[in-house]
Amino acid sequence: MGNTVSCCVSPSGSPKLPRQADRLEDYQINTDLSDDTGPYLQHISDRELPDDLAVESNPSDHARASTIFLSKSQTDVRDKRKSNHINHVSPGPLSKKYSSCSTIFIDDSTVSQPNLKSTIKCVTLAIYYHIKNRDSDRSLDIFDEKKHPLSREQVPDDYSRTDPEHKLIYRFVRTLFSAAQLTAECAIVTLVYLERLLTYAEMDICPCNWKRIVLGAILLASKVWDDQAVWNVDYCQILKDITVEDMNEMERHFLELLQFNINVPASVYAKYYFDLRSLADDNNLSFPLEPLSNERAQKLEVSQELCIYHHIT
Repeated sequence: MGNTVSCCVSPSGSPKLPRQADRLEDYQINTDLSDDTGPYLQHISDRELPDDLAVESNPSDHARASTIFLSKSQTDVRDKRKSNHINHVSPGPLSKKYSSCSTIFIDDSTVSQPNLKSTIKCVTLAIYYHIKNRDSDRSLDIFDEKKHPLSREQVPDDYSRTDPEHKLIYRFVRTLFSAAQLTAECAIVTLVYLERLLTYAEMDICPCNWKRIVLGAILLASKVWDDQAVWNVDYCQILKDITVEDMNEMERHFLELLQFNINVPASVYAKYYFDLRSLADDNNLSFPLEPLSNERAQKLEVSQELCIYHHIT
C-alpha cells in the first residue's frame, strides 16, 4: 500500500478501514531485507524502540506500561483526598448498591462488552485530565480549531487558554457516538489512539486542539474496530459545517503521525479498560449494577456447567 492511504482519497469520504485480522497486513510494506537490495522502508516492528525505552514511552503499545491518563489523574485524586482529610469532609452517603441475602447485584460491564455510557464518561474524564494536567502546549496546525474550525461559529479569542470542563468533552463525544451508533469498545480504542498520537508525535492535547484530536481518533477507531463503520461524509452530516476534504486531510495526518500503526493488542485493550475502571472508582463514577434475574441466573448456571465440563474433558 506504500505511503498512500486509500481511505482518504475518495472525494466523498473514506471507506471502511480493514478489520482487526487484516489491518496490519494492509498497512505494513513488504520488502526484501537482503543485503544486496537498495534502501527499503521498515516495518512498524523494525522501527520500535528497545524494550525498556518502549515500555516507558509507548503505553499504547505495551501492556506493561502505565497508561498516561491514569498517572495524570493521580495528582488531582491525591489533592482531593488530602483536602477531605484536612477539612474532615465526609464522603457522603453510599450510593453504590451491594449484594445481600435477598438481592444479588451484578455488573454487566465486562472487558469484552463494556457499558457504553459509563465507558464514554470514563474516556472523556481521561481526556479531561490529559488537558488539565498537560506538560505544555505542543500542537500541530492540522489540529488547531482556530485554523480548522469545526463550525461556522466564531472561535472565542481565549479558545487556547480556557480548559474545557468534563461535561463539555462528554457532550461532544456522546453526540458523535450516539449519532454514529458507535460501540463502547470503539471508545476505549479511541483513547488508545489518542495516547499513541501524543506519544509518537510528542505533542499535547490542549484547549486549542482537543476537539480535532478526539474527532480524528474516533474516525480511525470506528473504521478499524466497528462492524458498521461510518464514512467521513457521514460525520459531516453530524458536525454540519466541516468539509469532507478537511476530514480526509486530518485523517491522513493522524495516520502518518501514528506511523500507520493501528494495531491494538488484546493485552493493551484490557489494560486500558481496567485503568478506566480504576479512574471511575477514584472519581466516584460507578458502573451500573442490575439485580440478578432468574433468567440471568439460569444462563450463568449453564455457563458454569459448560466450563466444568470442558475442564474435565
